[in-house]
Amino acid sequence: MELALGNFLILTERGNVKQRFQNFFINQTIVYEGNQFGFLPFGFSGVTINRTGDNTEADLVFPNNALSRNWAVEALDKRWLAQVDVVLLNPDDATSFDRVHRYVSMISGGAWREAELSLTLNTVLDAVGADAPQRRLTQRLIGNIPTTANVRLQ
Repeated sequence: MELALGNFLILTERGNVKQRFQNFFINQTIVYEGNQFGFLPFGFSGVTINRTGDNTEADLVFPNNALSRNWAVEALDKRWLAQVDVVLLNPDDATSFDRVHRYVSMISGGAWREAELSLTLNTVLDAVGADAPQRRLTQRLIGNIPTTANVRLQ
């Protein structure tokens, strides 16, 4: 029996599910935990926990096209939550999954290049200090960002 890792992704806005995707069974809709997940080629990376227990950021990577850019911009503007289940699966059986890890986070940033669209996920809480994620400096918060490297924050 061959085993592989796959991901199930749920994107929600204020408790309302906006998208459900899986990235292993090509051109198939898979039932996982009672819900249907359509296929979307995406990558999930960056989940690590350091020795002090702090979680780090993770990234979701999608193909860059007009369809994905539309909902990705909405996800950033409306601060969607992403839940990613990393599962151990048998490629020959699309009905049996063993969850290895569940990662829940807010979409906090994004970028796109010619072929890929990337969404950054912030950790919800620092596991050790119980601090909320630090704020990112964006144009909406501080205005135009200087083009020089000689910047001091006060």
